[in-house]
Amino acid sequence: MRRGILFILSSPSGAGKSTLARRLMAWDKNISFSISATTRSPRVGELNGREYFFHSKVKFEEMISKGEMLEHASVFGNLYGSPREPVDIAINEGKDVIFDIDWQGGQQLRNSGLSEDAVSIFILPPSISELENRLKNRGKDSETVIESRMKKSLDEISHWAEYDYCLVNDDIDNTEKKLQYIIEAERLKRSRSPFLIDLVRKLGREFEQEI
Repeated sequence: MRRGILFILSSPSGAGKSTLARRLMAWDKNISFSISATTRSPRVGELNGREYFFHSKVKFEEMISKGEMLEHASVFGNLYGSPREPVDIAINEGKDVIFDIDWQGGQQLRNSGLSEDAVSIFILPPSISELENRLKNRGKDSETVIESRMKKSLDEISHWAEYDYCLVNDDIDNTEKKLQYIIEAERLKRSRSPFLIDLVRKLGREFEQEI
């Protein structure tokens, strides 16, 4: 059985990474989503372990000091991060895990103890005007928030070259198909197929017997 893979998806807000992550999990049930931990309070309808793992600031900082967070950041006064234990369990069982995180989180993951298991993918919008339209059309944010996200997008995009793959999301169906190709190819890499060593040895013994 192969070891699982960590697929890091990053993009400026509105480029489509969250939608693509959901589509990939619907496409293949062997792919799960990395549930983040946070120190903010649960919102109405949110459950611990479903949307987030909700921790006190003391508990969260203790997990950081013990190396139990793969990546973490402070956002608007609250701490967010990716707990290592559930990810370790998943990849040891041969399951793939998707991380929907920004470039800073992706950088921390690529520098973590699981760097050899990570594959990073950056999603670009086809244009800045299209990115702004998508933010407005999804109807989730105020004009002030949209303006803030647009200003941040330039910094996000500047890190595209740090990733293993970079896709332009000009068509969501086409981009999803390309992501599927990437996942299937990464799963087939020789380095992720430890059974091949025993198979090649077996073939060698069979060859000697034939001679």
